[in-house]
Amino acid sequence: MGVEEHKKHALKSINCAVITVSTTRTKENDGSGKTIISLLEGNGHTVLYYEVIPDDISLISQSLEHTIEKEGVQAIILNGGTGIGKSDVTIEALKPFLEKELVGFGELFRHLSYKEVDSPAILSRAIAGVSKGKIIFCLPGSTNACRLAMEKLILPELGHIVYEISK
Repeated sequence: MGVEEHKKHALKSINCAVITVSTTRTKENDGSGKTIISLLEGNGHTVLYYEVIPDDISLISQSLEHTIEKEGVQAIILNGGTGIGKSDVTIEALKPFLEKELVGFGELFRHLSYKEVDSPAILSRAIAGVSKGKIIFCLPGSTNACRLAMEKLILPELGHIVYEISK
């Protein structure tokens, strides 16, 4: 089965949630969250839920649990807290929720990042996976990194991924 055959059933509009993890950002100054929302909406998707929460593993876990259970949400995109600093705990909060990990997402994201920023790309722990029938993407907090992941990986595949999960 070719790529076109695979994608012909892709859903055109996905209900999404966006969560920014940052101790320094608010909804007013969250450039990465606003970029993700703008790109989603500009591509026909709906953002049902958006929040900014601090880098705290317990708060991130609570937010994820709440959002995964939220009626109508099909995809969750987190940004922030994916580095290697002590306060970067988004991955640790997310991993227990994942039933299946899409390892190719992180690999491809780091490959694309390497083309743009060179060797610092190895510091990214971006991942994606499935939890309770929902796709979850976890991106770095950099606006440029979010734009890269959205334009090159997430938006081209989002409808197809949600379709595959729902089969």
